[in-house]
Amino acid sequence: MKTEWRIFLIIAGFLLFATVLYGGWTAADSGGQVEWIGTVALLLSFLLCTMCGGFFWFVSRRIDLRPEDRPDAEIADGAGEIGFFSPGSYWPFGLALAAATAGMGLVFWQLWLLGLGMLLVILAACGLLFEYYTGTRRTAEH
Repeated sequence: MKTEWRIFLIIAGFLLFATVLYGGWTAADSGGQVEWIGTVALLLSFLLCTMCGGFFWFVSRRIDLRPEDRPDAEIADGAGEIGFFSPGSYWPFGLALAAATAGMGLVFWQLWLLGLGMLLVILAACGLLFEYYTGTRRTAEH
């Protein structure tokens, strides 16, 4: 996790620099008017990278060093089980369909469709999250 938080915070630093440069450049080029769309987009990108980097930094302090974080690690140190991955699930398709529905509601500014899409996104995300904690799969694994 040490590598990840460093990468994200380096990118965040670049985005902050680019935000200030872009805002100043557009203000100087257009006689004092800052181009707000690009400036806000760069600022939000900076905040997102900072949030991800902060999360990885927070997690990296609480877990042991992984092989990729140690300079003296061997390739064999990374062998073994990585984690559990779902062998097959229909929830990602449902989540994508729900996000597309919400996106269509946003594009055409149909608030009913946007609300329906957001509700479906929440339901599909919950279904994906709790897929292995309900029904027969839960009892079969434990």
